[in-house]
Amino acid sequence: MTTTAPTRTDPGTIAPHALRRVIETALEEDAPWGDVTSETLIPAEATATATLGAREAGVLSGGGVFVAVMHAVDPGIVATVLVADGDRFEPGDVLATVTGSARAVLRAERVALNLVQRMSGIATATSRYVAAVAGTRARIVDTRKTTPGLRALERYAVRCGGGHNHRTSLSDAVLAKDNHLAVLLASGIEIGEAVRAARERLGHTVHLEVEVDRIDQIEPVVAAGVDTIMLDNFSVDALMTGVGIVAGRALVEASGGVSLETVAAIAATGVDVVSVGALTHSARALDLGLDVDVDVTVGDLAR
Repeated sequence: MTTTAPTRTDPGTIAPHALRRVIETALEEDAPWGDVTSETLIPAEATATATLGAREAGVLSGGGVFVAVMHAVDPGIVATVLVADGDRFEPGDVLATVTGSARAVLRAERVALNLVQRMSGIATATSRYVAAVAGTRARIVDTRKTTPGLRALERYAVRCGGGHNHRTSLSDAVLAKDNHLAVLLASGIEIGEAVRAARERLGHTVHLEVEVDRIDQIEPVVAAGVDTIMLDNFSVDALMTGVGIVAGRALVEASGGVSLETVAAIAATGVDVVSVGALTHSARALDLGLDVDVDVTVGDLAR
């Protein structure tokens, strides 16, 4: 299959309270009693200019997060993002510029870099999966296999890469997986019966999804009225068979065994969704760097 770059879409925003919580926690972790090094060596009057530069190609995510970290340390810092989230960049490109108190810039540097590198790595990895399934009906979606505390940022990064989000949390939708089904089986409850009972209890706006790992489970689950059926660790041939059995009565999600090498064939089976845990649990942080120049006079150093 020939792959093409995905069309950039608006990734939306990160909830302000979620972003604020992440930044406050990260800054407290990194400098609980201040930056001893900078406060000892760098004059209070010193100012700095810095550039966020790309050392490898990728897709940006977290430009606004980078700025927010700088402003959390010192609202007087002037930080300008030059590349939009979701846009591609090449090695050597300048992604953002920063001017302000040298102490503040140096204190914010590592947290700002950690977050934008992590997010851009996820966006870049996602964009590769999205490109691989171009021309099919399949959406690439993330999972709950996120870094604890960073889910809001990592899910946003997936959207920056052209992907989509699965449920945010256990509170958002019913998703009965293998362990749920094992408990039901041990309790003597048949899967179709459980799904029908759940549908009767749920409000009309609550999405109901069930995971199956065998062909013979598909018909009872779909007939019971699910919104989505997840075919877990099915072979490509079995996925095609499963899509045929469902026959449009529910959305079909493929999960398990998904990699860049396998995703195109999985998408070509006609599934609606391909969920990829690797987008967040295995993405490599992108190589970005913050080059800082400190503006300080000899007189300042003499103090």
